[in-house]
Amino acid sequence: MSSTQARIGCGAGFAADRIEPAVDLVDRGGLDVIALECLGERTVSLAALRKLSDPRGGYDPMLRKRMSALLEPLNRTGTRLVTNAGAADPVEAARMVRALGAELGVPTTAAAVTGDDVLDRVDLSAPAWEDGAPLESHGEIVSANAYIGADALLPALRGPAPVVIAGRAADPSLFLAPLAHLLDWEADDWERMAAGTLVGHLLECAGQVTGGYFADPGRKPVPGLARLGYPIAEVGRQGGAVITKPPGTGGRVDRMTVAEQLTYEVTDPRAYLTPDVSLDISAVEVSDHGGDRVAVRGARGRNRPQELKVSVGYRAGFRGEGEISYAGRGALDRARLAAEIVRERLGDALPRLRADVVGHSALHGEALAEGAQPYECRLRVAGLAGSQAAAEAVGEEVSALYTSGPAGGGGLRVGTTEVVGVLSTTVPRERVETGVVVFEGNAAE
Repeated sequence: MSSTQARIGCGAGFAADRIEPAVDLVDRGGLDVIALECLGERTVSLAALRKLSDPRGGYDPMLRKRMSALLEPLNRTGTRLVTNAGAADPVEAARMVRALGAELGVPTTAAAVTGDDVLDRVDLSAPAWEDGAPLESHGEIVSANAYIGADALLPALRGPAPVVIAGRAADPSLFLAPLAHLLDWEADDWERMAAGTLVGHLLECAGQVTGGYFADPGRKPVPGLARLGYPIAEVGRQGGAVITKPPGTGGRVDRMTVAEQLTYEVTDPRAYLTPDVSLDISAVEVSDHGGDRVAVRGARGRNRPQELKVSVGYRAGFRGEGEISYAGRGALDRARLAAEIVRERLGDALPRLRADVVGHSALHGEALAEGAQPYECRLRVAGLAGSQAAAEAVGEEVSALYTSGPAGGGGLRVGTTEVVGVLSTTVPRERVETGVVVFEGNAAE
């Protein structure tokens, strides 16, 4: 397929993102494609854990709600949708979308992109990037997902399915694949692969580039954040792009918001590695055209890596938590005393115990805390244990502070959750075999 320009939008930047901006993009954005980036390193591992107890629970829990809002406008406007919300089970996710379309009277063909699950192909004796210890030494491994790229998504886009659902597709690849399909780019055209990856990198966090994460009252004001518009990219055949947003929405798109997103999570601006290309953003030009329109150009690319990053999830135990608030004169001293009590009672049983005073030292620690005492603060205690029963002791001890601890505690909240740890490694590209499973919208289940 070949055209002179493609128009692509981002309707979600993480798993719990808003739904309304995506609907607005499809309704008024004049898009060829909308991408929903809904997957993080921990998200896919948690999805794999859910799937162990529920064979149909491996995809993003919000996917049905998103698609319930989007199927009708997608069908009405002819906009295609690409997402990695399939998480640990893109096949079941695509099956659900087909069934949902029938239920809503909007027959929808959905294509699932498979192959990112490499649990049976990754070397678990290999060292984890994070600490150098063998992957398998960290505990029970529950998932291993390779970051697949545009080459895995393109076969699905070449078919008729208006909805394409992947698992651990790399964030910018969700945008590069549709651009390569629409603009007829070759996979080894590194300059265009770089240009499309740059667009994906700018759009992948949705409202960040339109002012959401950018906003800082008094320093970087952003109007209308409650009705933040999500981004659109107008991309030409040579790769030049304009970043914008729907008219009449809140937020801002200017040189500052785009430049800030440009450097987001980039450790080496000359070699940002993706499954599709080694991206060099060091010479990218960002030009403000006014009216929430910013042009970007100048991305450079080199040959893609021969290995794919793999996110490995493992059972890391259980986290017990407890929170309690203190207010008035001496609130900080009382919160500190409460923390000492819990530490003394649990320190031997739970050596991995942490107590923070929210409102004083929770983010930067005591060393950077200001001298003035807060009028109100909240103690949070968290501990990691090997069993749920052991972790529950944290909540029990914080609860006991009501009557057995310092004066004036209130607003109690406790809980225990299983923790999934995440490690990183690589797998040779040739060991990852991707495919496409199509669920026809007019076919019976």
